[in-house]
Amino acid sequence: MQVPTPAAPETQPVTPGEGPPVASELTVERWKDGQVSAARDWVAEEAPVAIVYHDVPHVVMLATPADLEDYGVGFTLSEGLVARREEIRGVEVRRSATAADVHVTVAWERFSQLLQRRRNLAGRTGCGLCGAETAADAIREVAPVPAGPTVTAAAVHEAIEALGQRQPINSRTGSVHAAAWVSPAHGIQLVREDVGRHNALDKAIGALARGSVDTASGYMLISSRASYEMVQKCATVGISLLVALSAPTGFAVRMAQATGLTLVAFARRDRHVVYSHPERLK
Repeated sequence: MQVPTPAAPETQPVTPGEGPPVASELTVERWKDGQVSAARDWVAEEAPVAIVYHDVPHVVMLATPADLEDYGVGFTLSEGLVARREEIRGVEVRRSATAADVHVTVAWERFSQLLQRRRNLAGRTGCGLCGAETAADAIREVAPVPAGPTVTAAAVHEAIEALGQRQPINSRTGSVHAAAWVSPAHGIQLVREDVGRHNALDKAIGALARGSVDTASGYMLISSRASYEMVQKCATVGISLLVALSAPTGFAVRMAQATGLTLVAFARRDRHVVYSHPERLK
């Protein structure tokens, strides 16, 4: 996705193909060193996005209104609502002027189970466990991750260096997160952006599933912190290595240790900290 340069002074939306804009340019009043001036600035867009299963609303999240088919598939997988990609039978995005519904069809036995944990709750942009009704729902058991790849520190740092050039929305607005899928041999293969870090990760997971990519063949690089639910989502879909540019939480570290996931945080071009299972990083 290329973000176009505005050709005229009026408001210019940035739209990835079809659908509503993901960012808009507007006039602002800028204050600097006691001086006030009119200027142009870009802001990221967010919209209510409902995940709907068999016409039954499940949860509403605020998200960047792009890559919503990926989002529906990724959310369904990372939340453990199905056990494997083949149990998702279809995904369709229906848009209105201000919102979008992502209709997901799943295997009937999964839908019956899903009804028992139906949420119908609204989620804020930064919310990770906001859809869970009880602590038991939020802290679900996750199977150990597969062996996964072995990665050199040099290759990880090369991916970190390349990530900034793969974030067109953030380069304009400075306010969205990214989740990148990285092949140890070929570098970054895909990136998804969103105002919510969990949404960006779900979109990347969904893109992998829709492209039939083996999640044990690479690792996930995220621009945000590594909180518990980010580790949980990766482990749920079999991703064994998560690299975060920001800090982890203790809860996330314990989850990574328990599932066998390698958690790397404070990752920069020239340094990183490994918090669990360092054997995958050479």
